[in-house]
Amino acid sequence: MMKLGTFSRAALVLAGSIAAVAVAQTADEGAQPQLSIPDNVEFLAPDNAGVRKATAIVNGDVITGTDVDQRVALIVLANEGRIPAEEMQRLRAQVLRNLVDETLQIQAAAAEDIKIEPREIDTLFGRYAQSFNRTPQDFVAYLKSVGSSERSFKRQIHAQIAWNRLQGRRIEPFVNVAEEEVRAVIDRLNAAKGTQEYKIGEIFLSATPETAAETRANADRIVQQIRNGASFFAYARQFSEASTAAVGGDLGWVRAAQLPEQLAATAQALSVGQVSDPVAIPGGYSIVALQDTRQVLTADPRDAILSLKQVSISFPPGTPRNAAEEKLQALSKLGQEMGGCGRAEAAAATIGAEVLSNDQMRVRDLPPPLQEVLLKLSIGQSTPPFGSVEDGVRILVLCGRDDPQQMAGASFEKEYARMTEERVNRRAMRYLRDLRRDAVVDYR
Repeated sequence: MMKLGTFSRAALVLAGSIAAVAVAQTADEGAQPQLSIPDNVEFLAPDNAGVRKATAIVNGDVITGTDVDQRVALIVLANEGRIPAEEMQRLRAQVLRNLVDETLQIQAAAAEDIKIEPREIDTLFGRYAQSFNRTPQDFVAYLKSVGSSERSFKRQIHAQIAWNRLQGRRIEPFVNVAEEEVRAVIDRLNAAKGTQEYKIGEIFLSATPETAAETRANADRIVQQIRNGASFFAYARQFSEASTAAVGGDLGWVRAAQLPEQLAATAQALSVGQVSDPVAIPGGYSIVALQDTRQVLTADPRDAILSLKQVSISFPPGTPRNAAEEKLQALSKLGQEMGGCGRAEAAAATIGAEVLSNDQMRVRDLPPPLQEVLLKLSIGQSTPPFGSVEDGVRILVLCGRDDPQQMAGASFEKEYARMTEERVNRRAMRYLRDLRRDAVVDYR
């Protein structure tokens, strides 16, 4: 049975939703000492990084090859298996780095006597199971069937809860946002009312002049995989070196003036849903995904809530093309002549169609082509048929529309929370960097 308004999203890209929205790589990290590196690098020992096993001991805690295998299996699942063989070695190396970071986060929380109860992890695990319409027990079996495990999934949940609590104790109490700063931001927002905002996803890969060519080649491969259907969220979490990696590269809503010049030009040139070629910026390359657009402090028609009826026809396997065409024409004629939603069920019965209703469909949550069509419809009108013989064809009938309210202005509370979040995440990234620097990590 076809479901109205069901558009696939990779819910299994682990527990990223409990991480706070972070800031971009452009955050000021302070002056760094210059390293003494000769222009002509000559290695005095063989490079054996490629032959090391995917295991590590982090301050005494062991990460096994099985840990890496099971986490890789989750990423492959999130990408619907669309990871080429030549990418797997790089993916495994990145997963190992992520597992090292998780271990450091758990250890740092434990050192602060922060305890995470098993029931807390189980509760979140159950919520993820529900997102797959499974019970926790069924979800455990499902994870095992794809080569992962309950333990691997819960380990990441554990690390993220621990890291959030550690931030709450060691970072958040020392972050201050002055009222004057918030008022200044609100004044700028009010002055920018009506200008375009972009919802951006980013993947940042750092590079030096010596590694620029290799990094650009890696970035090109990532772009190609995403354009072929791989999950941007998953690739950002595993490969991005920006602080937004924890939330799948989500940079949030930004105006062009808030972005570096190169990224601003890229965002303005993209259409919603597109992913850019790698963009050279100071320090490396960025890949930009334009997820949405809106106007600052302006009600967006796409935030309207629609009441819809879906009239759909399914075709048995092997249905001849001419038979399908007849049904398609009948559905198209029905949409034009049914006379509105009140007659949808009776009209659908005459051609053997099925009717489903949804009274809470936000325009923004629909695919862009449908958004454009539905926003032009009057109550009682229907879209042209869409779909395929294999998956069924359908029309949507507009039964009602609640337009969004006009916005009065920027919210002090919202901007205060956003600015606080940004500063917390900057400090959290520096804190994790310090943990990495001081860690004793033995790769085996």
